Amino acid sequence: MNSPNDSQNITICSAKGCRADAVWVVAWNNPKLHTPDRRKTWLACDEHREQLSQFLAMRGFLKDVVTLAEWERLRSASDS
Repeated sequence: MNSPNDSQNITICSAKGCRADAVWVVAWNNPKLHTPDRRKTWLACDEHREQLSQFLAMRGFLKDVVTLAEWERLRSASDS
């Protein structure tokens, strides 16, 4: 799945088969595999934001859902 951290900056929804532009970042981590501060990301269009969020929430993996613009703003602020 693509990520807002990819070097190509591809912002396509991570839902299977969806090619829509992503506007949301769904941040998650699997506590069995990742340290508590680690965040993996899926991108979501408006149509799939809830579906992807629920999938992760049911497994206890969901950490945050923010707009792509907000995610990028927060990332650039932390890089400064």
